[in-house]
Amino acid sequence: MFTGIIETLGEVQELQNDNGNLHITIKSSLAQDLKIDQSVSHNGICLTVVSLDESSYTVTAIQETLEKTNLNQLKIGQKVNLERAMILGSRLDGHIVQGHVDQTGTITKIEEKDGSWQFSINYDSILNNITIEKGSITIDGVSLTVVDSGINTFSVAIIPYTFEHTCFNNYEVGTIINLEFDVIGKYVAKMMQK
Repeated sequence: MFTGIIETLGEVQELQNDNGNLHITIKSSLAQDLKIDQSVSHNGICLTVVSLDESSYTVTAIQETLEKTNLNQLKIGQKVNLERAMILGSRLDGHIVQGHVDQTGTITKIEEKDGSWQFSINYDSILNNITIEKGSITIDGVSLTVVDSGINTFSVAIIPYTFEHTCFNNYEVGTIINLEFDVIGKYVAKMMQK
């Protein structure tokens, strides 16, 4: 479990394909505090540490993860949002984030608004995921509040701190991002279908 509060950025050092899997080596200040078999959120995707040294570590994404997320678009030198798993007994500053991406979305508009930014996102509604105004959404691992909500679209407001300390400052119109919809909302939607 995660909170959606990004701890730091990492940099992709190496990408190695292996029988449908992708081994991703990340250079990060977190490496010295990690251990093998620990979970780390990478752009909102929970991946397990399989090897590490003092300055970098490696995780593996399986084919299903590559098909559902934007990991298959990573490039050497690219920055990724990182968060270690939450510690029980600490504050939950974001919202409950599982690290299980539901689907990807596409940034359709970026507007600067008096020192902050509003990002509009479209996603395929075929999976029946929904957002609600003032509800929670996770974009590439960042816990955010929905500003406007439509059938297959929503927007979020990004404050300067979040813009400067996450990958949001690298996004542009057309960027594909990972979406994890609110877990409570998903349970309610599933119950309503029955």
